[in-house]
Amino acid sequence: MKIDSHQHFWKFDPVRDAWIDETMQVLRRDYLPGDLRPILNDNNMDGCVAVQADQSENETHYLLNLAAKNNWIRAVVGWVDLQAKNIEERLSYFSKFDKLKGFRYIVQTEPDDNFMLGHAFQRGIGFLKQFNFSYDILIFPRQLPAAIRLAQNHPQQTFILDHIAKPLIKDHKMEPWAAGIKKLSENPNVYCKVSGVITEADHQRWTKEEIFPYLDVVFNSFRTDRLMFGSDWPVCLLAGSYPQVIGLIREYSKNFSKEDKEKLFGGNAANAYRIFSEK
Repeated sequence: MKIDSHQHFWKFDPVRDAWIDETMQVLRRDYLPGDLRPILNDNNMDGCVAVQADQSENETHYLLNLAAKNNWIRAVVGWVDLQAKNIEERLSYFSKFDKLKGFRYIVQTEPDDNFMLGHAFQRGIGFLKQFNFSYDILIFPRQLPAAIRLAQNHPQQTFILDHIAKPLIKDHKMEPWAAGIKKLSENPNVYCKVSGVITEADHQRWTKEEIFPYLDVVFNSFRTDRLMFGSDWPVCLLAGSYPQVIGLIREYSKNFSKEDKEKLFGGNAANAYRIFSEK
């Protein structure tokens, strides 16, 4: 089973989706399952994981509704207020949805680099395991130290690092990102998505030669047992097409064993998100 571990759907709303500014014209429109399905088919992918782009429970329900209507949307990573006093109650409510596998908070926008180490946030993370939910970590490199401590503080919790922590590829800056990735990977409860890399490079002039060294760091750290391909469609369209995104990772992994390719392009996502059936 070949799974794209990271993509988004939305009906564009300029107020709600204020992060999609005037420089991102290609994203200022609706992106729906009918747009993605033929792309997945053309690129030999069986399904996907839909990830939240808006921080609201309405977003979680919206994605679950799409997943209920499209069985190839194999899992949903939603949003819930992890800092809420009634977080246990909210997680209990959401646990009844079979395709809801985890949650994400857009931590990268938080001014406090140690946001994830706050008491309320840590308390919320502590309840996820009880309901068998994973947590997607969306951060910039400066927030890696906090992510490392988060993973250490919750060794039984499954974490999934999005977009290889968004290294500064455009600036050709490797450290301290690389050291942080290596340290984070020492926690066996953390997976990593090979996603979002071309949008961290120069959107118009990126090359595989400048991106591959960053992939080397990730693959040498997490190895093939905890890495998963994600397109980050449609955000990837800022810098390249879906075939370009998946082609880049396929070329990087062209000499991998069949088993390792199967892990990278679906097996690890199925394990991390507990995708076991067409349900």
